[in-house]
Amino acid sequence: MEKTLAPDDPRAIIVSIDLVRSNQCNLEQFNSSEFIGLARSSGLIVEHHIFSKQNFVSASHFLSKGKADELKRIVESENIKLVVLDCELSPSQERNLEKLLCSRVLDRTGLILDIFAARAQSDIGKLQVELAQLSFLSTRLVRGWSHLERQKGGIGLRGPGETQLETDRRLIGNRIKQLKKKLNKQHNQKNLNRYARKKGNNKLIALVGYTNAGKTSLFNELTKAGLKAEDKLFATLDTTTRKANFKFKTFDTVLFSDTVGFISNLPTKLIESFKATLDDLASADLLIHVIDSADVERDYKINQVNMILDDLGVSKVPQIYALNKIDLLNGLNIQPANNQYPEIKISSETKEGIKDLKSCISESLFGSLLSGWVQFSPLQANIRSRLFDTGCIVEEKIDSSGQHQSLVAISQAMLEQFENLENFKDLKPVQL
Repeated sequence: MEKTLAPDDPRAIIVSIDLVRSNQCNLEQFNSSEFIGLARSSGLIVEHHIFSKQNFVSASHFLSKGKADELKRIVESENIKLVVLDCELSPSQERNLEKLLCSRVLDRTGLILDIFAARAQSDIGKLQVELAQLSFLSTRLVRGWSHLERQKGGIGLRGPGETQLETDRRLIGNRIKQLKKKLNKQHNQKNLNRYARKKGNNKLIALVGYTNAGKTSLFNELTKAGLKAEDKLFATLDTTTRKANFKFKTFDTVLFSDTVGFISNLPTKLIESFKATLDDLASADLLIHVIDSADVERDYKINQVNMILDDLGVSKVPQIYALNKIDLLNGLNIQPANNQYPEIKISSETKEGIKDLKSCISESLFGSLLSGWVQFSPLQANIRSRLFDTGCIVEEKIDSSGQHQSLVAISQAMLEQFENLENFKDLKPVQL
């Protein structure tokens, strides 16, 4: 049973905020629906959804006085214990709102951190979540607890002393240092693993994209990993790497990595805390940008992902755009997403286009294929066997003299590897 994030009373009020007056109604609607999806993904029941359009931010409560009073009336009348705002609140704004509403207040960062805390499975994932949570909590220790402001006193404890608040901050600071030390150790281990992979001529392909675009479903199709794929935001948090389950016409081992999904306005604290996980993208030989082609906000989400990739410094890694979920288009044609990268239309559900995607991946990693018929002599049996193992032999016939004649499809990179083998240059091309 999945861990729930909701309190004893899972009912909540969701407040979407637009600070700029504009005519982008579709984008406003998208941002609101996405935030509701985040709330429901955490286990909350959305009782009310309030939309606040305001020209300025109140320094004390973030919300305007009228909207804050309206929110207070709803909270009191329905006894709501949690209010979630789609913005980043300062510690004082969060504290003032809680005092006004007599209810717990959570902002966008706090909500995402709660979801991450429930989904983290690996040791490094849990360390990253704890680090992000403590960094977030360190500025919010004055949550109305008056005892935190009193200095220690009594016999043997007189003097300048240290407030309880300062003690808690110091303890949190010490824990943050410990976590960073552990993460650095994990980071160094990952770097060693990446070095070993590069030395072993292994290729790494990372699946990236907006959350809930279908990355895990595609990952399962390419690797047969059998990971749990769910129709919810941030269903995948920990990076998982598996070997490809099909042949790439090469001696190199090809690995696929399933990464955490991106989201608009991803807090910078989270990007920093999860840098050890996202570093896998920097070492990747190829990125597959998985896109929900049936999403009306497709282009906006593509731009958001590209912005985050640019922030991470991996925008120059070669990409393939995998336009997923074409089975939901009901036969409608979709416009190309860009003119820079190859685009393949696929469906992880119906397997349509998967073969074309595999071919595109192979060509991007190892170059275009060279094909032709060749004849193998008994002395070249080892070469024929290795070509079979790598999937380079497409078709084979035996002529009247008992000689093997094979249709070979081989990449330029693979051809260079075979040229060093004994007797390879003695292969005879044949015409059929």
